[in-house]
Amino acid sequence: MTSKELRQKYLDFFKSKNHAIIPSASLIPENDPSVLFTTAGMHPLVPYLLGEKHPGGKRLANVQKCVRTDDIDEVGNGFHHTFFEMLGHWSLGDYFKEDAIKWNLEFFTSELGIPIGKINVTVFEGDKDAPRDDEAAKIWKKLGIPDERVFYLPKKENWWGPVGETGPCGPDSEIFYDFGIPKCSQNCNPSCQCGKYTELGNIVFMQYNREPDGSFKELAQKNIDTGLGLERITAVLGKNKDDDYKIDLFQPIIEKIEELSGLEYGDKPDREYIKKGEQRWVDTRKRFRIIADHLRSATFIMGDNRGIPPSNVDQGYTIRRLIRRSIRQAKTLGISSDFTKEIAQVCIDTHKDIYPELEGNKDFILSEMEKEEKKFRQTLEKGLKEFSKLKEISGKDAFNLYQTYGFPIEMTQELAEEKGVKVDLEEFEKELEKHQELSRTASVGKFKGGLADAGEETKKLHTAAHLLLAALRKVLGDHVFQKGSNITAERLRFDFSHPEKMTDKQKEEVEKLVNEVIKKDLPVVCQEMSLDEAKKEKATGVFESKYGEKVKVYTIEDPSIDSGQVFSKEICGGPHVEKTGELGYFKITKEQSSSAGIRRIKAALE
Repeated sequence: MTSKELRQKYLDFFKSKNHAIIPSASLIPENDPSVLFTTAGMHPLVPYLLGEKHPGGKRLANVQKCVRTDDIDEVGNGFHHTFFEMLGHWSLGDYFKEDAIKWNLEFFTSELGIPIGKINVTVFEGDKDAPRDDEAAKIWKKLGIPDERVFYLPKKENWWGPVGETGPCGPDSEIFYDFGIPKCSQNCNPSCQCGKYTELGNIVFMQYNREPDGSFKELAQKNIDTGLGLERITAVLGKNKDDDYKIDLFQPIIEKIEELSGLEYGDKPDREYIKKGEQRWVDTRKRFRIIADHLRSATFIMGDNRGIPPSNVDQGYTIRRLIRRSIRQAKTLGISSDFTKEIAQVCIDTHKDIYPELEGNKDFILSEMEKEEKKFRQTLEKGLKEFSKLKEISGKDAFNLYQTYGFPIEMTQELAEEKGVKVDLEEFEKELEKHQELSRTASVGKFKGGLADAGEETKKLHTAAHLLLAALRKVLGDHVFQKGSNITAERLRFDFSHPEKMTDKQKEEVEKLVNEVIKKDLPVVCQEMSLDEAKKEKATGVFESKYGEKVKVYTIEDPSIDSGQVFSKEICGGPHVEKTGELGYFKITKEQSSSAGIRRIKAALE
């Protein structure tokens, strides 16, 4: 089964269970400073999981683009990915454990033909915060999963959330495929990394709210949040069950790397590497996988409609890191000429029928890829000059070459051998582990708060963002569109399209317009309508939904003017205040460049 067939089969199945099919949200989260990227299908749905009404109803399903960077250094085996597609379905206070478990098992066995004997599941074992999930275990057993394939595991393995410090969370149940190899030990279970099991999906039973004091309170609205891995399931349904990189989504990319390198994917190990006194082999497959994963991920991030270029901060730094790590790996495969845009073009061609935004943003992707590669190759040359100055190579020296100039440790070893010196690998590994831990911490929780922190101040600033966009369009012109936003309880950061720095007079006019609307205490009216109707009414917003789908449109209208005048009409998911008078006084604190053609305003409410 191809990935395209799997996508459609999944959506058709949950449509038959009365789920509304919703589009994938942007990879760049809107109004959420807690993470750099959309990491799961539930991420854009947090307001609805907290109780807001979704235009699609209480049952939703989609295929969501996701990026996770907490294990970026682990990419290279057969199943780790930075960018991936998540098959998701949600119940917003509708069905709960029994239907969610029953339908997932039905999908895997009846729809996909996976033998029930291959399926193992895990459930929460219970702790001081919440009881053992015997209810979920009982449902699995009733449906035909025997006792010996139902595993109780701790919170580390079988608990989800919350997104921030507080918010909805709960136990989960994970579904695993058993490859049939012997257990590595008596205690071997699906959380083991021995290769016997691979995770297919996860059902979260969102039934608690973590309170500010750290306690867990039962939610009035209990939700289901389910995520299944498209790439992983496609692999399991094919011949090469333990290698996602042999599925249709990756094969064209792998073939292009074969063409560029003159090597075959799956060649025998080609290099010896001594790690902490132990010999290991590094094979070409790992290098191929890193290049394929990283350049595919960078292509999707830059190809997003809120896409951004490589840089030294936030999402841009992740893109830079992905591209540069790919170039380092390519160098060890003998690829010395500029190649990243060729791989990006293959990624675009492979995915554009599902994600047309990649084709629409192709010129930006290819030009930024080429610029970044040329810049990094110059950095590599500087690194070689730095290396030539070293008489001995400590682990710290090797790590500096790796971190600052992008030298893979294998390349440093080769160069050191030519000099007749050795590299302190043990010290290098210690430095690398420290760096990875810092990166992991930064990626997992960049800031406290997030979408789950839908407090009053966040609501106010969210509404203020609508007023700001409307005012900017009135002062600067209709070429202004929102390109991203980031909201905490203390401030609003708003990116918009505009080619030049705003004058002091323009900033004053924008502030004045916003504060006039606040002073009038106008109602913020929410209406549900089709996307086509929203376009006809000239609502602004990122049109990620498909034709015919229901969307929420928030309107701020001034009835004091004859026949009423719309100040702001915008497609948005919330949360918002009920009247503009709740906002206080709006103040722009800074206006600066964000990237080429994009300006950034920082503002606050006083």
